[in-house]
Amino acid sequence: MAALGDDRIAAEMDDAASHFRPRRHDDDEASGDDDVESTTSAQAADSKHHQGHLEEEKELPPHACAYCGIHNPSSVVKCLACSKWFCSARGNTSSSHIVNHLVRARHKEVQLHPGSSLGDTILECYNCGTKNVFLLGFIPAKSDTVVVLLCRQPCAAMPSSKDMNWDTSRWQPLIEDRSFLPWLVAAPSDQEQLRARHLSPQLIAKLEEMWKENSQATFSDLEKATAVDDEPAPVLLRYDDAFQYQNIFGPLVKIEADYDRKLKESQSQDGLIVRWDLGLNNKHLASFILPKLELGDVKLAVGDEMRLKYTGELRPKWEGVGYVIKIPNNQSDEVTIELRAKGDHKSVPTECTHNFTADYVWKSTSFDRMQLAMKTFAVDEMSVSGYIFHRLLGHEVAAAPMKTQMPKKFSVPGLPELNGSQINAVKSVLQRPLSLIQGPPGTGKTVTSATIIYHLAKINGGQVLVCAPSNVAVDQLCERIHRTGLKTVRVTAKSREDVESPVGFLSLHEQVRINDTNIELIKLNQLKAELGELSSQDEKRLKQLTRSAEREILNNADVICCTCVGAGDPRLAKLKFRTVLIDESTQSAEPEFAFRTSCHPGLLSHPSERPIPYAPVSVGVPVEHVLRRFSAKRYLFL
Repeated sequence: MAALGDDRIAAEMDDAASHFRPRRHDDDEASGDDDVESTTSAQAADSKHHQGHLEEEKELPPHACAYCGIHNPSSVVKCLACSKWFCSARGNTSSSHIVNHLVRARHKEVQLHPGSSLGDTILECYNCGTKNVFLLGFIPAKSDTVVVLLCRQPCAAMPSSKDMNWDTSRWQPLIEDRSFLPWLVAAPSDQEQLRARHLSPQLIAKLEEMWKENSQATFSDLEKATAVDDEPAPVLLRYDDAFQYQNIFGPLVKIEADYDRKLKESQSQDGLIVRWDLGLNNKHLASFILPKLELGDVKLAVGDEMRLKYTGELRPKWEGVGYVIKIPNNQSDEVTIELRAKGDHKSVPTECTHNFTADYVWKSTSFDRMQLAMKTFAVDEMSVSGYIFHRLLGHEVAAAPMKTQMPKKFSVPGLPELNGSQINAVKSVLQRPLSLIQGPPGTGKTVTSATIIYHLAKINGGQVLVCAPSNVAVDQLCERIHRTGLKTVRVTAKSREDVESPVGFLSLHEQVRINDTNIELIKLNQLKAELGELSSQDEKRLKQLTRSAEREILNNADVICCTCVGAGDPRLAKLKFRTVLIDESTQSAEPEFAFRTSCHPGLLSHPSERPIPYAPVSVGVPVEHVLRRFSAKRYLFL
């Protein structure tokens, strides 16, 4: 319904809807704030409370709120995406149940109950038909007999000629204070709320997670999951030993890996229409629109791996793997993937456009490397110096004094002149074993870091490893370091070698390709480019020559740049780094920086020590607490 009767507008929602105190069990009442702490006792109380509601739940009508069971037709709304009903009560959450669900599930379309005063209205824009309730609002007509639902953009902002009777200056959103307006969805009475189930935000979050895997999950399923679901141990500020460290972070990494895998596997989309093209490199390009991406249900980045399948009947089943080279922008809503080159290009179903399915390819490489690094840190006492070992565990130890000859001039070729504070930062870092550089955006942290790397490479003569959580951050710092004239190599995952990069000319595979010192390697690459494939003997020889060329380039480099996960690349396994820099270190959890603990020495430039970098951020620990662990300072975290 696009126009609603003005005489149906009710009074504002009673404050009691957002501040009632739920009854926990029998006569035992407990006051509940909007934000309930996540504790075992609270969850036990919730579990005990809604046990008594199981019998009652079986008798609830189909339109009862999926959270609390309230079923007043005037107070419930149906989510059209999952067909579940939710009410406007807040319970123990800071938002109404319906808004809470819409936000958590990323759903946007709703329908009122047929028994409500407005009937089974599907909320949509009168002008364009959009059903996104987070964009919808209402405008009273000048005749004051109806209200009209319009979306914020563009309809309310640019009314058409037929809207002459609408006062667009009075547009108001349908959702206010994280709840639908009370004249649209009435607040349940105090009595209804007291008789309802009372769930903590933690149990609601678990229920939403269960619905992602089983849309028919009930509260009995939630109770079973709560009974067997052991909460992981919290991250500590200090650890007794490396085994305790591994035992705490290991399960957290596994939980993250399991969630990431489920998320990827749930993002499969079928019924796609594909547009085919041929790239300049003679690789097939497949372009298509992903509906889930438009709805914000999935995330996609350039370089992600996807599997495309043909499931139609016009030809035999087919599937191919490629990498995303374009994501939706202002010019196009299409996603484009570049298929891996194969010997037989005729197998690609370019004559077909319908009945395709796209799957996201999940890889466990980064999580496996985290687990391996933490295991090595725990069992190999020689993987890290004593000083860094204790600093990583949060122990207070005195920093070993470092004698470093200061350069006469701190500014370096190719970079802007340093100001006073930047020069002080460089001096401090050069004299300490562990340092943390902080500063607001635009204060020159990247230039300062590149300057420090230049001086360390010149003073110590050893190789420097530069890492960051994201490829974008690595590329930016890599480009700055290259300006100084240092021999810089960008190591990328083999799966990303075909992805364009602003520092592609510095990438390891590109430097191998343009290396003209090995004639045999050049000829084999040319032959593979012409034929599309090589004999097994030639392919084996090509891999040997490529590995040899990679080792030579890496051994001669002054600076090697890669992501934190990439630091565990086998090609870097035998390299010895005396200094390690971690950019954007506060953007990741600690295990991402464990690779240098077990893979290679690093961080300290003192020749007798083998230091390791680590992120000044821990899951579940306030950042300011974690930063205290780096008070001894050395470098180099950004």
